[in-house]
Amino acid sequence: MGFFSTILGFWGFGVGTSIGLVIGYYMFIYFQPTDVKDPVVRPLVEQDTKTLQRLLSEIPPWVKNPDHDRLDWLNKFIEIMWPYLDKAICKTARNIAKPIIAEKIPQYKIESVEFEALTLGSLPPTFPGMKVYVTDDKELIMEPSVKWAGNPNITIAVKAFGLRATVQVVDLQVFASPRITLKPLVPTFPCFSKIYVSLMEKPHVDFGLKLLGADAMSIPGLYRFVQELIKDQVANMYLWPKALEVPILDPSKAMKKPVGLLHIKVVRAMKLKKKDLLGASDPYVKLKLTEDKLPSKKTTVKNRNLNPEWNEEFNMVVKDPESQALEIIVYDWEQVGKHDKMGMNVVPLKELTPDEPKVMTLELLKNMDPNDVQNEKSRGQLVVEVLFKPFKDEQIPDKMEDKNDVQKAPEGTPSGGGLLVIIVHEAQDVEGKHHTNPYVRLLFKGEERRTKHVKKNRDPRWDEEFQFMLEEPPTKDRLHVEVLSASSRMGLLHPKETLGYVDINLADVVNNKRINEKYHLIDSKNGRIQIELQWRTSP
Repeated sequence: MGFFSTILGFWGFGVGTSIGLVIGYYMFIYFQPTDVKDPVVRPLVEQDTKTLQRLLSEIPPWVKNPDHDRLDWLNKFIEIMWPYLDKAICKTARNIAKPIIAEKIPQYKIESVEFEALTLGSLPPTFPGMKVYVTDDKELIMEPSVKWAGNPNITIAVKAFGLRATVQVVDLQVFASPRITLKPLVPTFPCFSKIYVSLMEKPHVDFGLKLLGADAMSIPGLYRFVQELIKDQVANMYLWPKALEVPILDPSKAMKKPVGLLHIKVVRAMKLKKKDLLGASDPYVKLKLTEDKLPSKKTTVKNRNLNPEWNEEFNMVVKDPESQALEIIVYDWEQVGKHDKMGMNVVPLKELTPDEPKVMTLELLKNMDPNDVQNEKSRGQLVVEVLFKPFKDEQIPDKMEDKNDVQKAPEGTPSGGGLLVIIVHEAQDVEGKHHTNPYVRLLFKGEERRTKHVKKNRDPRWDEEFQFMLEEPPTKDRLHVEVLSASSRMGLLHPKETLGYVDINLADVVNNKRINEKYHLIDSKNGRIQIELQWRTSP
């Protein structure tokens, strides 16, 4: 009877299960709920920015932000070089960590700390995009996005009180947005003296930690505590504007210090060629030292004169008399259109005897190509007097000034606000249809400020500073900069005209504390203007 009961039990279970599956299937098919609504389908173009970023969270920065660049070439390079970079980085890390560990472990009664294994794994980091800031300072600022979901094997053995324990870090994930600044840029390889690394936001760090063979991160509450602790500690040390400073070169040695002054006296010119339709020229002289980024020195314009006399003196700072040269160009000033080049010549400084004035009569050439047959044509002469005076040892500056340092706001500045400083440096290639006597007009929060006028100049330099005391940071404000030209005479037909303008968002200066950039002028063919902005806050 027991055998038959078992057979009937199995048969009943099989039949019952089959009938149950059939009934369940038909109920699922024919008894659907009637209150279910169809999902609303909307095209992606109708979604707002936040919804798109939530739906497509892995959109790379170069898609979401047009000022970010793609780095496919860099990711490919790192992928190929990663096996070698892994060994090089780990070797360097060991060499750096050993003396630090040896110095610290006696404080904690630890016998030894050793790396049993140190490898970054086979998965390299990737760079979804990068933003580069272009400034006129001697620096390079980069903000890459870094994502690394790696498989490193970092095993550390610790010995203390006769016991030995191993700690292993695995499955590391790091998402960060660092700012890397190379400054100052110098003419000595690797062409920058320091690296500054800051974090623009708290990094995301995720990892596994195996202690004595078990995953310590599985302890309730420990994972989140350790993760937040790392974020806070790293952010406190390196969150912008704090930075990790890595010295590469001594800037005082890498950057060429001033070694002397060059005194130039532009005396006169003789037998210049006629450039104007009325049989005359309006000459002026432009002076510049090679390998120097400072603006050129200019004489006054001598109207309708082919044998002008200037007797004007200039001083220039010399950094390398063996390689630098004085470049001299004579132009014919034009009220409308490009100034005509009348001739040029170059004086190598190594040909000058220090502390001895030298009067030179230079033949004006079309260019410095010795094989150009057009240089055989007479273009006139220019008489100059030059004197190179080297600095004495006590006159040479010991330290290189960092012009990027931002001053603190004065006393009385609102605690939540600051001082906005606007420095209008210069403009280039500004053109007027009727005259070019440029000045700059600034409009900010309903206030208007103006620079002085510079007469008859397409490359004016102002170097004027304006200040605005603000109750709060101008993160959502814009600065309107307009270059105008006013007639130097009693002009009735064309008393004033616009040479170009630009609107500057001030959020960057609040975040960066200082920016110094050249902006292309809107409604101008080639015009540019250099504006320096500083956001100074109380100490």
